Order: sequence, then C-alpha cells, then structure tokens
Amino acid sequence: MPSEDTHFEPGQSGNPAGRPRGSRNRSTLALEAIFEGEAEALSRRAIEMALEGDGPAMKLCLDRLLSPRRDRSITFDLPVIETAADLPRATAALLQAVSSGEITPSEAADVGKAVSAHIEAITTADLHHRLAALEGQGT
Repeated sequence: MPSEDTHFEPGQSGNPAGRPRGSRNRSTLALEAIFEGEAEALSRRAIEMALEGDGPAMKLCLDRLLSPRRDRSITFDLPVIETAADLPRATAALLQAVSSGEITPSEAADVGKAVSAHIEAITTADLHHRLAALEGQGT
C-alpha cells in the first residue's frame, strides 16, 4: 500500500509530462498514413458491394448515412391536467394514441412519467394549500 505522501491532489495529474490531451497513438497515425489517399476508393468499393447485396457492406454504408435515432417530438391530444381527477382522461388519451399508432409504447411510457410528475406536483401543491388553511384556522 503506498504511503500517504505519494497521493496527488485532486485535479493534479499523476504524470504531468505524459501524453498531451487529444493526441493519438502511433498505431492510429500509422493506419491513417496507410489509408491516406485510399479513402475514396475504399468508400466507392463498399458502396458497390452494398449495391450488389453484401449485407455487412450495406450495414456499414447505412450506418454512415443515417445517424442513430434520437428522441423525436410527438404530437397528440392530451387533455389539460389540473387536478388528480383529470388523470384518467390523460391516461385514456395516452392509450388511445398508442393503439392508433400515433406514438410508440415507449414514447407513451416517457409521457406517462411526465404526467406522473405533474400529478405529484399538483398533489403536493394541494396538500400545501390544505395544510396552510388548517394552520390558519388554528390561530
């Protein structure tokens, strides 16, 4: 176990003279040198292979063309939720949107989490107002 005097302060590098941030290792630089000037030919060949029906080449090309899917904004009718009594209408609207294909089940789950947080905020505010009213009556 190292002695206490060998510990570095937080934020202090254990090897201040080490590799600079952002630098690449020798093997990466060597590969870049080998492929330099060949990128266009390699890309063209991968595209040709994909067009000929080569599955892995097709996947490679499509992965480069299409970015990974991120969250999308969704639009559907959700009733206004002002009290906990409005919750059944909101969940019914969510179920209807899923069953009609307007949104996916995972999107409904995400919206459901937001609805739950909103109901919790409404309930907390309601309890706060009730408690304040009761405390006001006691004085």
